[in-house]
Amino acid sequence: MCLNCKSEQDLKETFFKYLHVFKAKATLSDYFDLNRRYFNITDTIIFEDSMIKLDMIPKYFFKEIMDNLYKDAFKKDDNLQINVKLETISSAFEIDINKVYESLSKDLGITLTSPEQAATYVNDERYRRFNEMIDKRFSDSVLIELLNCFENRNDKRIEELVTDEATIPTIFEYILGIIWYKVSERQGNILDFMQLSLEANLLPKTHAAGGYADIIYEYEACLAYPKHALLLEATLADGTNQRRMEMEPVSRHLGDYRIRFNNPFDYSLFVSTYLDKNVISDFRYRKIIPYTRDEETITGMKIISMDTDSLKKIIENNIKYKYLYEVFDKYYEMPLDTADWHTGMIKEATEEYKV
Repeated sequence: MCLNCKSEQDLKETFFKYLHVFKAKATLSDYFDLNRRYFNITDTIIFEDSMIKLDMIPKYFFKEIMDNLYKDAFKKDDNLQINVKLETISSAFEIDINKVYESLSKDLGITLTSPEQAATYVNDERYRRFNEMIDKRFSDSVLIELLNCFENRNDKRIEELVTDEATIPTIFEYILGIIWYKVSERQGNILDFMQLSLEANLLPKTHAAGGYADIIYEYEACLAYPKHALLLEATLADGTNQRRMEMEPVSRHLGDYRIRFNNPFDYSLFVSTYLDKNVISDFRYRKIIPYTRDEETITGMKIISMDTDSLKKIIENNIKYKYLYEVFDKYYEMPLDTADWHTGMIKEATEEYKV
């Protein structure tokens, strides 16, 4: 490397510049993970394939204002330590949002004239990217490996395959959503069904809000089943913890949902790495136990229980929801004293599906 230093002073100045560049790069490397987390909070940055890029709307927004905003970045500002509006920081932020839509429309060859149209297009694009990500990152073999990791609590490997930006229970809900989306032959908008907050890169960051099922999958009527919602409930709790933590909220979620939407075909699927026999029995007997809220009462709650080992067989045998609905309904309608009804249901549900 030639530094072109003609004097000791030149050498000192060059050394000083290089030293501080290297120190800055080392600091960025040391704080890479923390900086990435801060950027993720904005929901504007996508980290993908070793690339960092802006999400669609932020990209076109900054494209319109960057020339002016860049100039202000090197000006002294006395507002650094106080809260002020963006327009006070730079006049570049005084932008007509229609210019962003015009630029976006021109590049995409479509017409966007309102926030609603832009939101629709962005949601469609997110849905496309999500399907593309499933194809690239979550093949059937990877999903089965992840289920094994959840069973063995190999958290490090789970974070390697998915993300380290969310808790393991949250990732479990997210992976269950992807599995059920594939089982359901990718019908419906899974991004709406999952009660999760996602990063701009469409990976999970927070779990379902309290009072709701983890995933609410909506099915339109077809020859195989009536119009209904499936409340998917996921947990990694086992033993006594499972009985204490899940028996009440799972039935409450379904009961409240049934009362709110008044559809007797809505039901729940409870999935865990381990199934406590008392939990299975309690959910089964919800068929005859009334549920009351605000003077409204319903009966006949249908809650199906399944472990991750069964889920792996469903993936391996390429079993689809149309078949599973038939099996679940068949065993739900059986008398409560039917011997080994749960074992029989799981066996029939996980056998290789014949079209």
